[in-house]
Amino acid sequence: MPKLTQEMLLEWYRQIVLIRDFETECDVLYQEKKITGVYLHLYSGHEATGVGAVAALRPDDHVITAYRDHGIAIARGVDPKPIMAEMMGKRTGVSGGKGGSMHLASREHNFWGGYAIVAGHLPLAVGIAMEPRYHGKDSVVLSFIGDGATNNGYFHEALNLSQVWDLPVVWVIENNFVGMGTRVEDASGQPELHKRAIAYGMKDMGRIDGQNVVEVYEKVSEAVEYARKTGPVLLESLTYRYKGHGVSDRSYDKRLADELKEWTENKDPINILRETILSKYKGAASKLEKIEEQARKDVAESVEFALNSADPTYEDLISNIYVGADNG
Repeated sequence: MPKLTQEMLLEWYRQIVLIRDFETECDVLYQEKKITGVYLHLYSGHEATGVGAVAALRPDDHVITAYRDHGIAIARGVDPKPIMAEMMGKRTGVSGGKGGSMHLASREHNFWGGYAIVAGHLPLAVGIAMEPRYHGKDSVVLSFIGDGATNNGYFHEALNLSQVWDLPVVWVIENNFVGMGTRVEDASGQPELHKRAIAYGMKDMGRIDGQNVVEVYEKVSEAVEYARKTGPVLLESLTYRYKGHGVSDRSYDKRLADELKEWTENKDPINILRETILSKYKGAASKLEKIEEQARKDVAESVEFALNSADPTYEDLISNIYVGADNG
């Protein structure tokens, strides 16, 4: 694992602030109906988990997640402009305007989505991980799992087969304590979700503070190295979402107001990383301010790019349906 440097910490700060600003702007655009759809699932509050975990990977590794995917895409290095264009359904979007918020993907970045079906991406992670094992490569698959997906049959099937076949998968449960509107302890007989690894004979790496990007990076780095050499591993990242399951779930803020206040004021990933950097490096405050200013500019440019992009055409609509077929 590389030694932590100021450059690494500043880059993680850039990503976390960029994700937060991007999601905040998406919330506004959704209310203005510039971003449409039944749901918009924001990553606000989760940023340290996504950034720290993805930072532990190599470019030839793979990443897959569920529908709270904007932040993971940005952490993986996907340009915010085509992400925002995809949010607005434009043909310049990463999925050509056909996927929208819940179906972001980038072949260039080995980022495979973005899936709207709860736990539906977990068997796909197994399939992706079969390729490096089959061809003798040492790349790994990082698969994010929402806590609400851990009671789904896909979860059992995917984790079980990954262990049976010794596949290089790092399973990261993002436990934000509430699956839609139901508390984890009300839905799971075993609320310490990482312990489910025991049922599959899988290595259990326990729980981590999902708000501390350094801790996430260090623990996931260990998990990645284990997966490269041995097989699958499961760990649980404790994090918190700052909005409802979807941004239209306004009752969420009222029901959990005290808990939300505690997390936003005392456990915010931006504040934790800022304090870490300032305690280690004198004079870093000005660098952080420049990063924050640039993040705001990047988000504004992504919105302008999306608004000025063309809508998909009929030809776009009927393309990519059949491999090699004539769409004429």
